[in-house]
Amino acid sequence: MSAIDDRPHLLPEEFDEATRILARTTEGVRLELIDGRLRSRVVPDGDHGRIIQWLTRICMQSRPELWLHPDQGLKVQAYRKGRARPDGSLAPSDAFVGQGEWADPEQVLMVVEVTSYDTDTDQRDRVEKPRAYAQTGIPVYLLIDRDTCEVTVYSEPDGVRYENAHTVPFGKPLALPGPVDITLETEALKEWVR
Repeated sequence: MSAIDDRPHLLPEEFDEATRILARTTEGVRLELIDGRLRSRVVPDGDHGRIIQWLTRICMQSRPELWLHPDQGLKVQAYRKGRARPDGSLAPSDAFVGQGEWADPEQVLMVVEVTSYDTDTDQRDRVEKPRAYAQTGIPVYLLIDRDTCEVTVYSEPDGVRYENAHTVPFGKPLALPGPVDITLETEALKEWVR
């Protein structure tokens, strides 16, 4: 896979074909296209899934008109030349009806990433993803970082980056800004880290 990673740019059409081929031949790997580069990530573990369940329940209770769509592929970055598969996308329940594997993110209020224990987490979840989501104009990016035991909420995208980032350690409450307007009590996250 290093030969592909070293290429300077990959077109969305090339990426779409690569994901179709890999889906038929490989298990346990998910692909994304960020900054024209092909990125792979391992399939999440059970604690990762439990965190998404926890957050889904909170979102449903606080904002029943919305749904935390797990693993919905989104067209991201300027002119939608990127492809990202966030761990969750908070949007109206029918936001992605009729769309394919890579949907328009126009109705997405928040994307969520939960760090995995792999070598690309730092670059992917802490650098590339915030930039890609801000370029797309997604209002809120929530990073649940199991390495540092912190939760960071990014907001106020300016088309290049998020202007605001607020980090709290697991155990402290975190207010997610508008248009999300949900407060997370993060104590439970301590149970789902190594």
